[in-house]
Amino acid sequence: MSTTPSGARVSLAPEGSVNVATGLPVLDHLVGELARSGRFKIALEVAPDSTDEAVASAGAALGAALHDRFRSGSGWALMPSAEALASAALDVDPQPRLVTNVDFSDIRVGGVSTDVASSFLAELARAAGINLHVRVLEGDDPQHVLASIFKAVGAALGQACRPAPTSTEEEPS
Repeated sequence: MSTTPSGARVSLAPEGSVNVATGLPVLDHLVGELARSGRFKIALEVAPDSTDEAVASAGAALGAALHDRFRSGSGWALMPSAEALASAALDVDPQPRLVTNVDFSDIRVGGVSTDVASSFLAELARAAGINLHVRVLEGDDPQHVLASIFKAVGAALGQACRPAPTSTEEEPS
C-alpha cells in the first residue's frame, strides 16, 4: 500500500488544461493528453516516491476525483496520434477493471517502463469505478501509441462525465 500523499481536482472545461506534478515527465505528458482530449481541467500532484507507488497513487487520485462526475455513465472514443490509433470504451461498473490488448512490458519510453500506462489506467479504473476497455488498432512508435491511448481514454471519460445528448427531433413516421 502506498503512503504517497497525492491529490487531484478535476473540472469540466471548454478546453483541457493541466497542472500535473507526478515526478515522471512521461506520465505528466500523458495526463495532459487525457485532459486535452476529454476537455478537463486537471490538477494532480503526487509526492516523490518510487515510480510504481507514484504511478499507482496518481491513477488512484485521478480516478477518485472522477468517480462522482459521471453523468451519462458510459463513453467511447477512437483517437489517433501520428501513425497510432487507439480506442477506449468505458461504463460505470460495480466491479471495475482495465481490459486491454496492450503489452509494453519490454519497452521503455522516456527512461520509464511503459507499463506505467497500464498501472496508471488500472488504478484509475478501480478508483473511478469503471469498466475500461482499451484497444490499440495501429501503431509502431511506443510514444505515439501511448499518446493515442491516453487521448482515447480522455475523450471517453469526457463523454461519460457530460450529460448524454438528447434528441429534440421527432422520429420519422
